[in-house]
Order: sequence, then structure tokens, then C-alpha cells
Amino acid sequence: MSAPPSSGQAVARTGTPPSARHGWVQAAVTVLAGVIVMGVLAALGLWAAGGTGIPDNGFPRVVAATVVMAGGGSVRLAGDAGALADTRAGLTAIPLSVTLAGALVIATGFLRPLRHRAMAGASELAGWAARIAVLWLAALVGLALAARQTFTVPLGNGTIGDIGDIGDLFGVNPSIGYTTDLAPTLLFGFLWLAGVLVLALLASRGAPLPARLLRRQESVRPAAYAMVVLLLACVCVGVMIGLVVAATRGHPARTLAVVLLALPNVIWPAFTIGLGATWNGRVDGPFGLPMPHLLDQVLRTPDVSTLDLHSLAQYDGRVWWLVAVDAVLTVGAAFAMAARSPARIRPWRHAVHMALALVAAVLTICLICRISAHYGLSLIGIGDLGGGLSGVLFLEPRLWSALGLAALWGLVAGFAGGLLATRVRPRSEVP
Repeated sequence: MSAPPSSGQAVARTGTPPSARHGWVQAAVTVLAGVIVMGVLAALGLWAAGGTGIPDNGFPRVVAATVVMAGGGSVRLAGDAGALADTRAGLTAIPLSVTLAGALVIATGFLRPLRHRAMAGASELAGWAARIAVLWLAALVGLALAARQTFTVPLGNGTIGDIGDIGDLFGVNPSIGYTTDLAPTLLFGFLWLAGVLVLALLASRGAPLPARLLRRQESVRPAAYAMVVLLLACVCVGVMIGLVVAATRGHPARTLAVVLLALPNVIWPAFTIGLGATWNGRVDGPFGLPMPHLLDQVLRTPDVSTLDLHSLAQYDGRVWWLVAVDAVLTVGAAFAMAARSPARIRPWRHAVHMALALVAAVLTICLICRISAHYGLSLIGIGDLGGGLSGVLFLEPRLWSALGLAALWGLVAGFAGGLLATRVRPRSEVP
């Protein structure tokens, strides 16, 4: 009688590792943990911002809408003011604090079953990711269906008399609300999840890769890890600044709301500005930016404003410290990249890798940190009837100059980090 097969032989025969056989439970835990963390962070941030006063018990629905937006979903503003009036509304923004928290939790849950593995097949990784994707999209559907509500906008005194009486006369009852576009929510939610899982595989040294990709990990994985470290370091610096501001400058609830909802929306564009990038923007009407008062002051002008080191320095000369902070962070990230790379790689190759990685990181920041919001009410062709109900807000980068500066900084920082790594390595490791 032959001996029973060992556990390793059983795995080889079935071709299905334990992480794949029991993947649905682990995938459910991963997705549930990510949604819970995002929901709790969104609820705390909205509570700090005064969102508990939303009428019609709308706070849970606003929390659901915030999680949908953070997960790549599409939330559309909608308005109605009757047959003789017109409303125009739009919102494009991502609460990146909530996004970052969910991404870290889901990435950790995705990588955990794969630890202590030297290699994994492409089919296994795809199957494990597919389980998470199916459950993630199901969660997005439930959140999207819950994230819908409409509010009535009270008319006050405007520029042509008692607007409330005119609204009653013409049957104008303006309302504004939000709803979710289900198809774009599922599409962009899937792309968001795919980006999180791919970046988790690339940035983790211990996660297994298919055999055909192993030869490329020497250049890709250290660079991806360095960019993750760089962006998280920026967020950590922002958290420390936020805590200091909350403790010393007053308005702790407002500062806490920014930290919990939109800290990367503030700190990552500030990082690009420290590199020399330029952003254009404008704030008008009742809108406000999730940013320090200094930036709101620069952008609240009749025309489109330029946001860069020079324009900010006219209001506060301390912004030049951004350059020094960026230099420390980028060189530190380049050193981390070089330290994780094989010793045979020359500093000039580190410079190229760092330049490409930093360009990719700055491109991501420019794409996800854009802000655009507008709302307007008009009656029989008369615009801005609401007496302060209309407004516009937008913030967008000058993309190509930002990418060019990122490439230049990456070359310099990568070369410096490569030289530092060479000096601190033991002599036995240096070719």
C-alpha cells in the first residue's frame, strides 16, 4: 500500500493552493474591512464638518455617497426649480483621505494570504483578485443605491426684491440633491480596485509574482515602493501639521474634518508646488476649499488665479520651506529605492528609475487632486437669482510643466540616493 500524499503533493496535484481554495471568505473579510474603515472615516470627517445637521436624516446617505466617491464612483449633483427656472450643478472631487484608508486596508488584505510565498501563478493571482473585485463591485452597488437624496433650497432676499415671493408666484421651488451614476461607478470603481491591487503587488517585496515577471522586479518594485513611501510620508507630515494647527490656531473641528476627509487633497498638490509646479484655480460664492486659509485667500479673486511658490510667498514667505521639505523627501525616497535595489545597479540607472517613478507619481497627483464644483440658479433668464446661491470652484494643474519638473527632480534625487546607498552598503555588497 502506497503512503498517503504529503500536503505539498496534494497542493501540486490539485493545483489549487489553500489561499485560492478558501479565497471567498478572505475576500469578503478584505472588502468588508475596507468598506467599514472608509465609512467610519467618512462619518467622522462629515461629523466634524457639521454634516449631522443634514435634513431628512440624510447623514447616512451622505456618508454612503462619500464612500462611493472615495472608491472611484461617480456621484452627480442634480437640481430642479420648476418650469420657469433652471439650475446647474456639478461636482468633481475625491475625498482622498477616505480613499487612502480604504486602499491601504484592501491592499493589506489582498497581500496577506500571499505572504511567505516565493512564486504564484498568474491564474492564481487573477482568481484571488477576481474574488475581491466581485465583492467590491457588489458593495459599490449597495452604496450607490443608498447614496441618493434631494434637498429643498430656501430662497432668500436677492437683488430684485423678495425672491421668496417671486418663487411662490411662479411656482419655483428650487432643490438640489445628488445621485449616483451606476454604470460609471462600477467602471471606475473596478479601475480603482485594479490600480490598488497592482500597486500593492509592485510595492511589496514579499508578494509573489508570476515567473515571467520576476526578471523585471529589480527595477520596478524598488521604484514603486519608493513612491508609496514618498506619498505616505507626505501624508504623515500633513497629519502632524494638522494636529499642530488644530491645537494652536483654533477651529479644531474644521481642521479635523480636512484631515479625515481631504488631507491628501491638500498635501499632495503642496508637494508638487514645492517641486515648482503651478496650479490654476478660482473660488467664488459660498464654496470653500478643503485647504488652509492662505490658499483660499489666493484663489478667491475675480479672475483665474495662479497658485505657485511665488504667488503663495507674497502672502506667507514660509512657503519656501516646501522646497527644502521636498528635497529631503525625494532624496529619502530615492535612497530607499536604491537600498532595495541590487548593488550592481549604477547611480545613473537609479536616476532614470527615480525620474520615471516620480513622473508617474506626479501624474497621478495631478489627475486625482483636481477639484471642480459649480451651482447656479436662474429664473426666466435672470442669472444668480438666489442671492449667494450661485458659485464656482475649481483647481487644476499645469500638467506638462509639472511632469517636466518631476523628471528633473527625479534625476537629481535618484543619482544622489544611489550614491548614498553605495556609501552605506557593506563593502562586500558593492561590485
